[in-house]
Amino acid sequence: MNWLKTKFTLIFCVFIFAVVFTIPSFKNSVWPYKKINLGLDLQGGMHLLLNVKTPKAVSNVLHRLSQEMRYMFRKERIRIYHITTNAKSIVININSENFDALKKFMAKEYTDLEISSSVVKNGEQEVVFVLKSDEELRIKKMAVEQALETIRNRIDAFGVSEPDIRIQGKDNILIQLPGVTDTENAKKLIGKTALLEFKLVDESYDVSDLNNSNVPVGMELLEQMDSGKEPLLVEKKTLLTGDSLQDARVQIDQRYNKPYVSLKFDKKGARAFARITGENTKRRLAVVLDNKVYTAPVIQDKITGGLAMITGGFSMEEAHILAIALRAGALPAPVQIIEERTVGPTLGHDSIKKGLMAMTLGGLLVVLFMLVYFKVAGAIADLALVLNIFLITAGLASLGATLTLPGIAGMILTIGMAVDANVLIFERIKEEQRKGFTIISSITSGFQKASLTILDANVTTLIAAVILFQFGTGPVKGFAVTLSLGVLASLFTALVVSRFIFDYLIINKKMKKLWI
Repeated sequence: MNWLKTKFTLIFCVFIFAVVFTIPSFKNSVWPYKKINLGLDLQGGMHLLLNVKTPKAVSNVLHRLSQEMRYMFRKERIRIYHITTNAKSIVININSENFDALKKFMAKEYTDLEISSSVVKNGEQEVVFVLKSDEELRIKKMAVEQALETIRNRIDAFGVSEPDIRIQGKDNILIQLPGVTDTENAKKLIGKTALLEFKLVDESYDVSDLNNSNVPVGMELLEQMDSGKEPLLVEKKTLLTGDSLQDARVQIDQRYNKPYVSLKFDKKGARAFARITGENTKRRLAVVLDNKVYTAPVIQDKITGGLAMITGGFSMEEAHILAIALRAGALPAPVQIIEERTVGPTLGHDSIKKGLMAMTLGGLLVVLFMLVYFKVAGAIADLALVLNIFLITAGLASLGATLTLPGIAGMILTIGMAVDANVLIFERIKEEQRKGFTIISSITSGFQKASLTILDANVTTLIAAVILFQFGTGPVKGFAVTLSLGVLASLFTALVVSRFIFDYLIINKKMKKLWI
């Protein structure tokens, strides 16, 4: 009798677990446990496939290296004529006599670079350096991973619950945002590079006489956010970037009642900002975001404390998106939307309605068949089936899993699988009864003989579900999760719950005849 009480305690604990985690999905004000998350196909929302422009990440690295090299060459007194970069290489023009010194220095300090070509013309040597292949692959991989984390941080700040964000292929990122209705702002936030730079403005030239073909060396023309204003000529050299940014938040200008974004730098950035403003008093400092000048105020005095601001005549919503993007950090490379789908909430509700209708109808047919064919034993199987579905929903909620339309299909499949185990057991019991064994002997033997077959069938199904989850995409994973939970629940209800009910009826209720 002790083993009967132990089984009852186990079943009761599992039942309480199911109640605790299932009820919030239908009435989430009861207690603060998670509820089942609905996928994009059920709740509606956005589906985006982004391509990370990884070659641009490589180009950015080469550009930063070339800027660092200028300083290092001066420090090491290695004289060069000039240094330029393109998308794939750094080109250094040097006197042929200094080539050995350059080669030795580069081999020591820049081990990730190698010489691609070296050509001598009229005593001047042009040396082309490229990244080693393994380093280039590492930068591209890191760019995709960093873009994934940056986008995830932005979406978290945007307030989307249970987003699905993951790398797909080599340089694509799949994003699913259930429940998102503000699609335009979401796309703006996700796609904004948010590369923040501070550069000095050069006012010694008449900008109206300049274009991209005659810009002075070391300078560049950048558009201003206000399209009515002419471009500004700024130095290419970046004095400070958003890497040193500690915080960015929206503030209201009390004088003009317009929003702006206030910036706060970390200690290192604050020291650099104080030095920059102290050395360039009375000059204009351009605040450049994604190659556009948002503002370019005149530095009146040295600015300490690490505080700055970005103004640009934008709306409160635009300022909010900009602040989120800056706080989350800059994307290491631009991203391009290559696939976009929007699922309306109406379609999602229809999917839920039809899925639940199919599950209810299928469940009722199974329940009726079991009652008609197996009588009392069928009623026991039906009770186990209800608990089975209950356990699946509790499992989904406790794991924080997302229920999708294929997931509902997995639950419907589980209904058939749940009674399949009971059918095997009942047929074994009937065989034992036909041989003339007692009720207790028939039930014991029926469960023992059917258990191995049931375990075999369910374990192989579980292995297949795990493989589907490991290698499948979103919808396939949703199916695999519910199928796995269904298999585990079926084993428990068939081998533990059904057996307990039989034993209780025979031992406690002294049932003499088994209607099966």
